[in-house]
Amino acid sequence: MKKILLVLLSATTVFASNINAEIKEQAELVFKIPLKKEPTTRPQTLAYIPVEKKYYIADGGLAPMGSNSQAPISKSLIHTYDEKGNYIESTRPGFDNRSIYFNTKKAELETITYNVSASAGFAPMTGIYTLELDDDGLLTGKSNDIINTVFAFESSGTMPSFDGKNNLYFAKQEKSNKVIVVDAQEFTAKKTIELDFKTPNVKPYDVASHFIAFTDVKDNELILLDVENKRFLIYDTEGKYKGESKLPKKLKLRSKNYFNGLGYTLNGYYFVYIDSEGEFGTYHAYKVLD
Repeated sequence: MKKILLVLLSATTVFASNINAEIKEQAELVFKIPLKKEPTTRPQTLAYIPVEKKYYIADGGLAPMGSNSQAPISKSLIHTYDEKGNYIESTRPGFDNRSIYFNTKKAELETITYNVSASAGFAPMTGIYTLELDDDGLLTGKSNDIINTVFAFESSGTMPSFDGKNNLYFAKQEKSNKVIVVDAQEFTAKKTIELDFKTPNVKPYDVASHFIAFTDVKDNELILLDVENKRFLIYDTEGKYKGESKLPKKLKLRSKNYFNGLGYTLNGYYFVYIDSEGEFGTYHAYKVLD
């Protein structure tokens, strides 16, 4: 109980420090996490637990077809790093992860799998799951299911971000300016946000296809990566465009950045995976809101 209270207190402190933040004209590179183990298929999102001072990087990858000798369990790993970006270990919970996040409302680490909406057909090991941690904040490999199908997410590849204060998900739809807001208790759609693409002059194929970050910063709640123009686009929860934060012009973004290797953590960092840097790629942590 004491640990849970500490976790929630840490998360509350992080959120409170971001109230009324300003948009940084140039996104600030704060630190890097060089991957020390090759991603099983492709790195997806990552989570941070303040009290544990650890990052959890989730890989994606479909499970093999089930057979008499092999269960239909994904080989995808979740990699644990300390707050300075030092590698600790890798664990195989068995999911084709798309979104991993720390649920501040329940003080649990959770993952959302590919095709949670079942729009690509029903399959085992899909849904939303809690990931068990030991007393040292390390994954045990055990999990519990929360729900297996959430039709409201619609897109099979969506990587929902989580709003712990209001218990909501924000699910970006592929090749679209639409973000579906889903109630995290009833698992129903509350509304659909249509992002203003006209003002920043972008098209759906310019920006990240499946992920939009939730920041919990008033009036600047959502951040979308514009891959084509190397910048972050900031929106409020009505879809109103609030401004941009530029990335370095020499940064080597590639086609993968439209679909994976992105994330936003409780300590206010937007992570972008650079696959050409280091042996197995490197996550860059950017400060977008000041």
